[in-house]
Amino acid sequence: MATETTTSEGPLTLNVYNVEGQAVGTVQVDPAEFGGAINKQLLHEVVVMYLANQRAGTHSTLRRGEVAGSTKKLFRQTGTGNARVGTKRTNKRRGGGTAKGPKPRDYEYHLPKKVKKAGLRAALSLRAKEQKVIVLDAFTVAAPKLTKQVASVLAALGAGKALVIDGGNELLARGAKNLPRTKWLAPEGLNVYDVLKYDTLIITAPSAKQVEEALKP
Repeated sequence: MATETTTSEGPLTLNVYNVEGQAVGTVQVDPAEFGGAINKQLLHEVVVMYLANQRAGTHSTLRRGEVAGSTKKLFRQTGTGNARVGTKRTNKRRGGGTAKGPKPRDYEYHLPKKVKKAGLRAALSLRAKEQKVIVLDAFTVAAPKLTKQVASVLAALGAGKALVIDGGNELLARGAKNLPRTKWLAPEGLNVYDVLKYDTLIITAPSAKQVEEALKP
């Protein structure tokens, strides 16, 4: 389902749908948040930062001083016709330590808050211009069969690989969790990587206002 947008200098108007895929109204958002300029380099930098911060950094290899084995010289230096070997723990022998293997480290780093906000605005602008932002009046589901209800709503909206944004909706989070092509996030967890990873952004009207307020300079 394509979301109709207007790109005049005034507020950006997005259609609001219900869970049956029917348009029930419109909502206006600041074009600076959902229709501004798109900076691909900025998007790249924010995504790289996000992925780096997800790395555990627990990789570790054993170096020469950490592997088991005697440090005694294996055979005399000359007269054997073999290459000189000082220890069986050298990286040149099987079972020896690595020469320059990885060690645990912290990959985390942070860009300035203004840069991260600008990156998220650019990602939202891209999805809005591609008409891949769907605003819902509410995304309500009831137990049991939460996953089936969420899948039914996504089908009605014509959304395949979708990122769903709605705050404090535990039942929706549980229902979306079982769908491999769907992810639920609270508004405060919205990030550039997930916006770009999923083809369609589905956001409830209250969450859209919350995101808009959070992204103001």
